[in-house]
Amino acid sequence: MIKKHGTANWKGTLKDGEGHVSTETAALQEHPYGFKARFEGGKGTNPEELVGAAHASCFAMALAMGLGEKGYTASNIDAKSTVSLEEVDGGFAVTKAHIEVSASVPDISEEEFMEVAKATETGCPISKLLTAEISMDAKLV
Repeated sequence: MIKKHGTANWKGTLKDGEGHVSTETAALQEHPYGFKARFEGGKGTNPEELVGAAHASCFAMALAMGLGEKGYTASNIDAKSTVSLEEVDGGFAVTKAHIEVSASVPDISEEEFMEVAKATETGCPISKLLTAEISMDAKLV
């Protein structure tokens, strides 16, 4: 089993507070996130774009794997995942993740490419995460 982690810190109220997010590999190190970045187009990052980046990168890797299993090597894969946050029943929920992908794959037919891409849509680990069971350990300190 492979385990990776990210961390977040928050100080203050929802609207006026501020947070910092980091990744285990330090790809993000104390990167700011907050209400303004999430809801008002302000500076910093937000959970939805981080999930989108994780989803797009996972999808691109999984597509490369699927193509490789069929004997193809992509010369380029560009993937984008747009994650939608909507108000639902008085709260907010991530309601959609939409993948856009374009790829250059020598000698593959459109039909075979679409078959591999469709399998990747629901088969990549982050796509599966979006419907995963959530667990938690919590403590008040």
